[in-house]
Amino acid sequence: MKTQFDISEIIERGKIQNELDLERAMIADRKLRVLSKENPKFKTIRKKLRDLIEQYENQNWNSEVDITENKLRESDAAELIAEKERLFIKTRKELIRKKLKTLNLTQQDFGKVLGHQSKSYTSELMNGIRPFSLKDLIVINRILQIELTDLVPTFLPHSERVKISTTIKKLDNPKLKSIKDDLELA
Repeated sequence: MKTQFDISEIIERGKIQNELDLERAMIADRKLRVLSKENPKFKTIRKKLRDLIEQYENQNWNSEVDITENKLRESDAAELIAEKERLFIKTRKELIRKKLKTLNLTQQDFGKVLGHQSKSYTSELMNGIRPFSLKDLIVINRILQIELTDLVPTFLPHSERVKISTTIKKLDNPKLKSIKDDLELA
């Protein structure tokens, strides 16, 4: 199971498929702009990503006739989800950096502890360009003593919450009612 969005999947696919992908791609584009100043490798990735963003926008947002209320609602919901993910990644990055500082470890040193030799790869992980592996998250939890709930996003997309809530409702099990209510609040 992926714990986080991976920009390389969109680039490999060669297409942005929906509004959530678009919002995530735009956030990644801003991060890549900063990272490309440190490492020219990111300029190529950013260029590919920007081309995909432009392609999607031209196909889906070019004609006012095609912009419906539903499409606007989908776009707004995607923006909220992507922003929630961005804030989660930012907070996680700050927590990791703070713990690294107390241990007198550089980000590059910690990347080596995780088994990643490349400084840019570790930077991609920290900045949410690539997702941490489950092994990485367990190592971070154990070595840096950061709670797993601060390392792994525990919120579910609206579509998943709806599916789960619908299934729980169909099961009609009173013991699951509180779980269903919890999902609606997430």
